Amino acid sequence: MKILPAIDIKDNKCVRLIKGDFDNKTEYEISPIDQAGKYKFQGFNNIHIVDLDGALTGNTVNLETIHEIVDKYDLQIEIGGGIRSLESIKKYVDVGVEKVILGSAAIKNKDFLKEACKKFKNKIALGLDAKDGKLYAFGWKENLNIKTIDFLKEVNDFGVSRLIYTDINRDGMKTSPNFEETINIAEISNCPVVISGGVSSIIDIKKAKVLNNEKIEGIIVGKAIYDGDIKLEELAKELDA
Repeated sequence: MKILPAIDIKDNKCVRLIKGDFDNKTEYEISPIDQAGKYKFQGFNNIHIVDLDGALTGNTVNLETIHEIVDKYDLQIEIGGGIRSLESIKKYVDVGVEKVILGSAAIKNKDFLKEACKKFKNKIALGLDAKDGKLYAFGWKENLNIKTIDFLKEVNDFGVSRLIYTDINRDGMKTSPNFEETINIAEISNCPVVISGGVSSIIDIKKAKVLNNEKIEGIIVGKAIYDGDIKLEELAKELDA
């Protein structure tokens, strides 16, 4: 079970949003590069990064910061946020990112997802953000009226290498992840699934591990770290436990 501590970047600061709302954000003093260093120091090798500037603009705004993190700390990074072209994917792959997360652009354009998977084998992760079983896009503002499971069945053979399933109702709320729905998604998915949204305490990490589900690859931890609900030292012990 991989544990992926999160870094959300906005205006070169670490921030956390509540349910993806840019008007409901908390800024933290530490820089993304220093935060990545803290994770590395505690023994974490896998990091989840969201470029919120990229999500707003559709450009690789924080590419240099991502490059520096990869170079400086030799971390396995998955990066998402406004990645809407093959050119953007290539930029991230070229600086050494392990996985590039496609979300809204891939959901709205399945051909783009298929082409990306074909061109960048084992590099494409798919982010599925859902509320009440339905997919949402573009900062969770647009309800696509598509059942998550139905969409997954349509793209299951494209060659996606990782699936990141987020329950929007849980994200940033620290109310525990939606384990039940994640398990349902994992049963259908042809690739490993990462749990995202709502981690509230070390108990959630232990629950994820106890699932012992070979199709669930990892879990993302964000706001609970920044708010001090989970101590990094405590979380690091779960890496080998």
